[in-house]
Amino acid sequence: MDVMTEESTEKIARAFSSHRFDVALPRLADDVIWTVVGSDPIVGRKKVKKAVERTAAQLAEVTTEFQRFRSVVGEDSVVVDSLARYTDAAGDVSIVASCDLYDFDGDGCITEIVSYTIALPS
Repeated sequence: MDVMTEESTEKIARAFSSHRFDVALPRLADDVIWTVVGSDPIVGRKKVKKAVERTAAQLAEVTTEFQRFRSVVGEDSVVVDSLARYTDAAGDVSIVASCDLYDFDGDGCITEIVSYTIALPS
């Protein structure tokens, strides 16, 4: 497997943070750890995949508009900071600020994700 470039790791991180999980899932390490701060960590590719499938199902009827979406790329890490407006089928709106930190191994696979999220007044 080729070593991923910073651009590629950024693309993968941005895909996960923007709910385009199909792009990011193939790049999860087998022993990946995803921690949504305040919740128990999700450990392993299969469990993370199940969690994102649940998230994708919940978002299927929701319109997502990113009001802020930026990334910072380090040597083996990428940080994605976002502010999203979610509108459900009934027209209810939620505003969520989030920051996701991604660590990558030498093969360009995600080994750890730490997600901070907070709902803001809409």
